[in-house]
Amino acid sequence: MQDANKDPMSGGEGNFPTPVDSRRIQSLTIARNQQLSLDLRSQEAVAGGDEIDLLSYWRILVKRKWTVLGAMGIVLVSTLVATLLMTPIYRASATLQIDRDTIQVVQVEGMGAVEGGAGDRDFYQTQYELLKSRALAERVATQLGLTAPGALEKLTPPSPWRRLTGIFSSNDEPSQGEADEASATRRRQAISAFAEGLSIEPVRNSRLVRVHFDSPSPAFSTKAANAVVEAFIASNLERRFESSSYAKTYLEDRLQELKLKLEDSERKLVAFAQKEQIVGAGGDQATLTEQNLGSINAALSKAKEDRIRAEARWNQAQAASGTSLPADVLGSSIIHTLQESRGKAMADYQDKLRTYKPEYPLMLSLKSQIDEIDKQIRQEVANIKSSIRAEYDAASKQEAMLQTQLTGLKSEVLDLQNRSIQYNIFKREVDTNRQLYDGLLQRYKEIGVAGGVSTNNLSIVDRADIGRKYKPSLTRNLGLGLLVGLMLGVLLALLFEYLDDTVKAPDDIEKLLGLSVLGVIPMLKDGLTPARALDDPRSAFAEAYRSVRTALQFSTNEGVPRCLLVTSATPSEGKSTTALTLAKNFAQLGKRVLLIDADLRNPSLHRALGAENSHGLSNLLAGASKVTQTIVTSPEIPNLSFITSGPLPPNPAELLMGSKLMSLLTVAAQKYDQIIVDGPPIMGLADAPILANVCTGTILVVEAGETRISIARNALKRLLAARAHVIGALLTKYHASHAGYGYGYGDYAYYSYGNNTAKLTRQ
Repeated sequence: MQDANKDPMSGGEGNFPTPVDSRRIQSLTIARNQQLSLDLRSQEAVAGGDEIDLLSYWRILVKRKWTVLGAMGIVLVSTLVATLLMTPIYRASATLQIDRDTIQVVQVEGMGAVEGGAGDRDFYQTQYELLKSRALAERVATQLGLTAPGALEKLTPPSPWRRLTGIFSSNDEPSQGEADEASATRRRQAISAFAEGLSIEPVRNSRLVRVHFDSPSPAFSTKAANAVVEAFIASNLERRFESSSYAKTYLEDRLQELKLKLEDSERKLVAFAQKEQIVGAGGDQATLTEQNLGSINAALSKAKEDRIRAEARWNQAQAASGTSLPADVLGSSIIHTLQESRGKAMADYQDKLRTYKPEYPLMLSLKSQIDEIDKQIRQEVANIKSSIRAEYDAASKQEAMLQTQLTGLKSEVLDLQNRSIQYNIFKREVDTNRQLYDGLLQRYKEIGVAGGVSTNNLSIVDRADIGRKYKPSLTRNLGLGLLVGLMLGVLLALLFEYLDDTVKAPDDIEKLLGLSVLGVIPMLKDGLTPARALDDPRSAFAEAYRSVRTALQFSTNEGVPRCLLVTSATPSEGKSTTALTLAKNFAQLGKRVLLIDADLRNPSLHRALGAENSHGLSNLLAGASKVTQTIVTSPEIPNLSFITSGPLPPNPAELLMGSKLMSLLTVAAQKYDQIIVDGPPIMGLADAPILANVCTGTILVVEAGETRISIARNALKRLLAARAHVIGALLTKYHASHAGYGYGYGDYAYYSYGNNTAKLTRQ
């Protein structure tokens, strides 16, 4: 055998009993426990994250594919049976054109439609609702005779329940009241049944609408569809005629009333005008006095303009002196001629002045001619000024006269206006009544003409042909059934997965428990025991446990913990098989291994090893035997020794809490390289936390698809509360279907040399 003190990787003698290493291991254990507690809380906090993992959903569907396929199959079969049992329904369709406007032979305000905008949508929606109205359905149902006894049953055959109840119903002659009530009920049912069979389908981007009718009879569907469009056209014409007739009757009554009011108001106006001597010019013109006042006022304005113009000319003429003559003077032809003569004489005088002196007789003669011409010019200017003055005086007199007349007419007009207040009231009343009367009279004539020449805005494009089978459609129903079944199956699969809170995959251990996965043990095939699987070193089962052994060698910085406890949350999770297999694997490496069956309530190690259980750990802990008497060396497996549980004690927890267990482990650590303790389940018992506290390492065995997450968490919390050093978890009895991988084992696939295709079963 190897010396444990010389092999530090095997655990060493100082790895278990020395105080220094014990304190170091204890501090590491406390730190790891705190970290694990934080990991558990953090995992619980983020368990309901918002991230969507599509691959996880796909794995769920693959895992529960039989649930999805079963739901699809049930829905498909139900749909097929229901479709085959349904009564065939036949549809007939007629096409109707609905125009917004009709041809307007005469244009009458208010009788035409408003084009464009929301009015078009409202109009067509109104027509669609009229087609589906109860009044139209009642009209057509009555025309087709559906309200008669027995007519409706031919179209809607009674259900099996109605036939059964009809057998036991009374056939007595009903009374008159019961007959009337039955007739009314039959009528309501006929109208409702007819309305249910009628459907409207507007043709997109057109003025066409298809009218469908569904019934079990193709002939009746055709007849009903044509009857609906014909009745709709007839009812539209009736509404138009009733509207025109009502309008004419209303206008006739209003015209008669307005005519009487107009005559009365005219009599009052004439009587008041005669009384007050008010004479009008006729029509809507002013009175004669008002017209005279306007004329005088216009003449006065003209006279003022003439007077102002004459005054301006006179002032200009008065201001002119010497050579500065007014324009009227300069414009005179006489003055113009005289000025030309003076100019010539003056030129002749200046020309001869170079030769003769001014006293020369010829020069004096010329001078006298020039003076005479100047005298004539002054005389003509004076005459012109006199005429301007006369014109100014005449304009002033005319203005004064007109002003005097205007003042007198103003007084007369003011007096007339005082007397015309009531006259104007009567006159406005007459004008208002005449306008109302003329407007209504014109409207009455237009409606009378338009009502007789307007055309219908509805027309039948295609009449209904023989009805075709509409439903049930086997293809469509099976397609819908397939879709509904698929959705139902997916929902059921997700629901079952949500309700299934067991650990299903290695990722669940890491995410939900915060533990590292030491290995994944596959589920054994049907009829194959763990012992037989381990006999074949090429099997995936044996390879999985060898992988666990390798993972344990790297679980701590000092290798495999010297004393290793294997436990689980609940019974039958594979912890005993794991403890025995790990002991054999470590023994195959040449290590001295001691396997202890510490399950003092339900031991199983002695059966797996084929040993007696009359003497074991319980005797040693009770002080009834020594260590050397309880350790048994395996005759089949080299380097492996074991201690069975011994007789079942009444108080296992008290035995495990004694000092004998620590002494046993201390002594065993000096002789053996590896101590593996097969412990009892954690939940409900105090044994496992006690063993986890004294062992340097603990492995938590979790069964795939059976161990609940809450139970595993509680078990882990109990171990951490006992200051246990939990180095990881081992997932047993795993199959790819647990996580929905399909084939293989997902991320944990072990190479198997065998070619056995037997079915899988649990360990």
